[in-house]
Amino acid sequence: MSTETPKGERIAKFLSRAGIASRREAERMIAAGRVAVNGKTIESPALNVTPADKVAVDGKAVGAPEPARLWLYHKPIGLVTTAKDEKGRETVFDKLPEDMPRVMSVGRLDINSEGLLLLTNDGGIKRKLELPSTGWLRKYRVRVKGAPKDADLAPLRDGIVINRERFQPMIVSIDRQQGANAWLTVGIREGRNREIRRAMEAVGLTVNRLIRVSYGPFQLGDLKPGAVDEVRAKVLRDQLGLDGGGSDKSGSPRKKPQRGRKSRGQT
Repeated sequence: MSTETPKGERIAKFLSRAGIASRREAERMIAAGRVAVNGKTIESPALNVTPADKVAVDGKAVGAPEPARLWLYHKPIGLVTTAKDEKGRETVFDKLPEDMPRVMSVGRLDINSEGLLLLTNDGGIKRKLELPSTGWLRKYRVRVKGAPKDADLAPLRDGIVINRERFQPMIVSIDRQQGANAWLTVGIREGRNREIRRAMEAVGLTVNRLIRVSYGPFQLGDLKPGAVDEVRAKVLRDQLGLDGGGSDKSGSPRKKPQRGRKSRGQT
């Protein structure tokens, strides 16, 4: 029995790095009979492919994965973070510049949230940045209704339990009171569904604005709503520990921020 390691990489990983889908979604595509290798439909993700293999999804050829890239996107309110919305709502991908390659979001921001959303063409980067073990702090500016005192936020710092679900301790500070609302800064290391909104509700506060301002070392800065800014290849390598094969070695400067294209009826 041969003990040699198969050449190439798993087909789901290949599709993920090519920006087609996450590994899990790629496995579902394979199970649905949508993926072919060298002209034959495959039924299992337990297959390695090499650059010599011809891979197709839904009959369309899939090229070799491009160098890993990462973009900062200032998501406006009113867009959903999904490739296709079952309710027909506009998505962040509908608003990206036309010259953007196919990308995936790192995590999500709900329709009523705004701020920094990371986009990548590489499924491996997406998975790495979404894992809780990465431990990157995500900071938000949060406006809540009312005039909370520091003691009101103590349960969030201790790690609140909501419906038997324990949240990791949050970093919470009160920035200022503005009329009937207060501005807070909140830092979290997880990314559960509506985590901050749910936590605030649990201590009697209603969130009426939520802006993500950073994700690990990546900052929203003065990026305008709807604009996209590519991270330098060297910065990407340094921050994620990528080797030379995982991204461009040029270290060329970031491109100027790009405005999202306007759709009909947008102002």
